[in-house]
Parts: sequence; structure tokens; C-alpha cells
Amino acid sequence: MSNEQPDVGPAWFRFGRSVLVRHAQSVLDSSEAQRADPPPNDTPATQPGDSGDLEMSVAAAREDLVQSLETDGTFAALAANARMSAAEVEVFALLATAESDRHCQQLVAQAQAATGHTQMTFGLISQLLGDTRGATLALAADAALCRSTFVRLIADGPWTNTAASLHPGVVWALLGDASADPKLPADVELFEIDDAEAHLLTAGDDRRSELLVVNGTDSMRRRQHGAAWSPAQRFLCANAPDNDDAWSALVREATITGRGLIIEVGSSLPQLGRQWIERAHHLAWVLSTKSGPPVAEMPRSSWMDIAAPATDPTDAEWASVFGPGVARTHHLTFEQLHRVSTAAKAVDGDIDAAVRRLASGKLDQLTRRITPTRGWGDIVLSEERFALLQSVTSRYQNSTQVYDEWGFSANPSRGLVALFSGPSGTGKTLASEIIAGELGLDVFKLDLSSVVSKYIGETEKNLEQVFDAASAGNLVLFFDEADSLFGKRSEVKDARDRYANIEVSYLLQRLESYDGLVIMATNFEKNVDEAFLRRIHVRVAFALPGVEERAAIWRHNLPENAPTDGVDVEWLAKKFELSGGAIRNAAIQAGFVSAAAGTDVSMDAAVLGVARELRKMGRLLKPSDFGEYHELVSD
Repeated sequence: MSNEQPDVGPAWFRFGRSVLVRHAQSVLDSSEAQRADPPPNDTPATQPGDSGDLEMSVAAAREDLVQSLETDGTFAALAANARMSAAEVEVFALLATAESDRHCQQLVAQAQAATGHTQMTFGLISQLLGDTRGATLALAADAALCRSTFVRLIADGPWTNTAASLHPGVVWALLGDASADPKLPADVELFEIDDAEAHLLTAGDDRRSELLVVNGTDSMRRRQHGAAWSPAQRFLCANAPDNDDAWSALVREATITGRGLIIEVGSSLPQLGRQWIERAHHLAWVLSTKSGPPVAEMPRSSWMDIAAPATDPTDAEWASVFGPGVARTHHLTFEQLHRVSTAAKAVDGDIDAAVRRLASGKLDQLTRRITPTRGWGDIVLSEERFALLQSVTSRYQNSTQVYDEWGFSANPSRGLVALFSGPSGTGKTLASEIIAGELGLDVFKLDLSSVVSKYIGETEKNLEQVFDAASAGNLVLFFDEADSLFGKRSEVKDARDRYANIEVSYLLQRLESYDGLVIMATNFEKNVDEAFLRRIHVRVAFALPGVEERAAIWRHNLPENAPTDGVDVEWLAKKFELSGGAIRNAAIQAGFVSAAAGTDVSMDAAVLGVARELRKMGRLLKPSDFGEYHELVSD
């Protein structure tokens, strides 16, 4: 039988098989090898006396293996991505052959029959390749196969009995399967940048670094700038994992696919992260963070710091998500645009619904969400106040043009803060809802009971959670009873005064850095700290409505579907100086009185509704104030 190896399989497989067959010839006699497992037709039989031919076969296969590294095949790509040496390439080919072919696996088991190992050990690899030092160093901790997590090592007694096998994901990749590793973190994403975009972001600067720390408030801008300054162009992106398995999967997947890694970290770099960055130094790493980790936590290698400005999406970026011709109805950061593009797929492309999904989660636990249902026609105000409210929506909608296109300064931030002051029931909350509805946003009303704490420092922590959660979405953050949070700072007489002043100072600083829309409402503007008032962009003073406005409010709150019978709204408006909220409550009371009596909504019912609302407000009822209807309120 001829000992010439048939040209079957890729170069790495031919090399691995030829090495295994040569070893089988040197250890086993022909009959033992045949009895163990008759080889298939395309596998050469091992026969006595053909060792010279087998050596020539191994030499030819080794030469083919080296030449194959110049091709664009999968094996060559994996070897290049992991930056393997010549010895590491041979060990890789040998392990891959044993993992992917049943007959070759049986040859491995036969060679180690005395120890019972079915996977290649360090001792066998050294024998097969004839270079004890080079072969075993190929499996050292810092060698390419280990640092890329391509191999798994199992220690069993003496060092030579340590078994090595390829990770299944690597074998699948060699066999043409591109499925992602199931051990990858659930939040992993792909990201790419082209040469033109990288050139634009770096202004033509050709400096690159294998390790970058990118700072900025917008995570997607951080990705862009990190990718632009990195030698890699394709990346896996994920939050810093908290376990070895996930880090291992990230490194392995990045090596298999030829990508760098963009890792989102907080104010500190986990110790595991530092260890993996130092270990997997064959990869390009980008640490993406709002504020860089301390120097003491960084890996022991050089890195480059990059600042990523949080510029708004360009028209081209907007069009790439929603298509050309779609109006920019929302003020979104580039990070928010990315999230909306994902959420929009789940809501049939409804941009407004996708934007509302941005704020779901943590903020719903800290605030009360109000989804707008009312519009400009539902509020009765003077023309001056109406114009001021509309200026809030206009300023928010045109911020991109003013700040980005025209270049006006947005220092210290591009956020918008409005203060609505006035008596209770004059429309402050309603106005906030209407503005949010006009902008296609939800209102998140802060529940002070869940934020303000008697424990020192807890209020600031709670507020930080609110602002951090709000920054993730496009929304209207509504502070009711703002004077309780933004009260005037007082002379420090005790520790509580000092910490109360610290809370106000913290809020002022946080407002300055917040880029969203904040509306503050207060019944007592004079109690609000002057430093806060200086940071207000739009200020609207709500007042109790006049006679004509009250009549309009009465008419608006008596629905067309309600059967009314002679309700004199002008008389009600002249007689009772009520706020808009009180009129609404009185009208609803009238509806329930009439429904209970089985009658239309009459004047009597309306007067009774007013009386009940006044009692609820703690007002003294004088029968004389009710004119001809005085008997309705007489004891």
C-alpha cells in the first residue's frame, strides 16, 4: 500500500494527520494499528518500513501549513488574530485535527493507552512535534493559544499529563460555523467604523493605541472616538463582566472574529478587567467611561486618553436610523438615537413610542409617569402666559439648530429649566403635561416622599439616581413643590443646617450639568433659593383666573356628552373665585350628584358641586354668597 498522503482536507488537517500517523508508525506495529481501528479509504495505513516516506510527508505538510497562513482561510485568520508563533501554529493544527476527526482521535487515544488519556497531553504533544521546549511553551499561560482562551488545560498529576483541548467554539469556527458563544454577556453588541469616519474623527492624526480610555457623557460617541483611535475597526461592545467565564468568552469571540473590545466601565476598572486586559494583549482594547478610572487601577501598559464630545446626531445619522425625510421631532443624544432605533423595531417604527421606552425601568420606580392626554385647548390662560409656555416647547425643539448649527454657547449644559409658580390648582401640572405632549414625551413627576430622607447624605444619593435614570431617556422631569427641595439656604446653626445647604448646592450643580428638560412647580416662589432662580430659562407665574377665564374653564369642564339643564356658567364664574383645578373638581362633583339623582346636570347640581369643593378646601360657606341657591347650603 502506498504511503503517500492523499491531498484531502485543509493544510492544517493534513499536517496534523501526518504527524499522528508518523507517531503511530513509530510506536505500534502494523497489525496493532489495523486492529485498533481500520482506517478509512482516504487514510494511509501504517506499515513497517515506511518511516522515511512518512517523514517526507510531514515535511511537505509542514511546508503547506506555512504557505496556507498567507491565504484568507479561517485557520490562517485565527492564527493571525491570536498572533501565534510558528510553534503555536503547529500545536493549534495538531489540536484541531484531533478534535475534528474520529480516526485521528483514536490515534491519540492509542498513543496514550498506558495513561488512559483521550485528549492530547503535554507529553504527547512534545513527542509528536519532536521539540519539547517549543511545543510545550506554545501552551504556556502567556502564549497565544492560552491568552486567546482557544485551549482548555486540565491538570492531572505530573506536568506531562496535563491535557489540552480546543474550546468547542474554536472548532466550530474552523468547520465554518459562525454562531456566537453562548457564554457571551447578554448585552454584547457589534460596532464598526470605516476609514473615512475614523479619519474625520481623528482629524487625520495617524496615532493609534492598543489601549484607549475614552471619556464622555454619550456612550455611542465614546464608541465612535474609541474605534477611530484604535488600530482595529470592528469591535465587540459590552459592559464590564463580573465573572471569568464572560471575560473569557469575550476575548475568545473577539479573537475568532478579528475584533477589538470596547468595554463600558464605571468610575473604576474591576480587578478582573485589569487582569484580562494585561493577559489578552493581542487585542485592541477601548475602555469607555464617563470619568476615567484611577491610574492605580489601570493595566501595566501604556494607554491613550481620548475625549469624546457629546455632539448631537447629524442629519445623516438621523436619516440612517429613521430614513430620509423623517422630521427631527425629538431632541435625542446620539446614544439615545441608537436606543430608539432598537426600540422602534418593537413598536412598528413609532418614534414617539420608542422614545417613551427610553425612560422605562429605574425611573418608573423613583417617579410617577404621566402619559400626556391633553393639549393646548385644555388650558385657559392669558395670551402672555400662553406664549411663555409655547416658548418652552420652541426652545426645546430648536436647541440643535441654535447650539450646534449656529454655534451659540451651551455652557454649562444644553438643558432647559422652567419654573412654574402660583397658587394650587392654577394649571402648573396641566401645563407640564401639555408641553410634554407637544414634544411627544412623558412627564415623570418626582415623588418627594421617595427622595427626601432624614438621613444625612441619603437625599443626594436618591436624587443622583433620579438624574442618572432620567439621563437615559428623553422626557420631562417634573419637580412639584420645588421649594421643599430648592429652599433658600440658611445661616448654619447646626449640622442639619449645614447638610440642608449641601443638598441645595448639590441640586444646583446637578441641574447645571443635566441636558434634559426640567420643570419645577412651586406655590411659594419667594421661598426658592435665589441661586436657583438665576438658573431658570423660562419663568411662568400662574395666577387665579379672572371672571372670563373662569367661565371658559366651566364650559370646558362640562362635556358635550353630559346632559346639562340650564347651567349658568357666567353666574358661577362671577360668584365664586375658584382656581381652574377647583372648577374642574366642582364640575365632576356636579356630574356625580346628577347621576345619583337620575337627572340631567342642573344648576342645583353645579352649586352643590361648588359647595362641596369649598368645604374640602376648608372655606367657610356663607348662604348669602349663594344667592337664590342659598337653601342648598343651609344647615
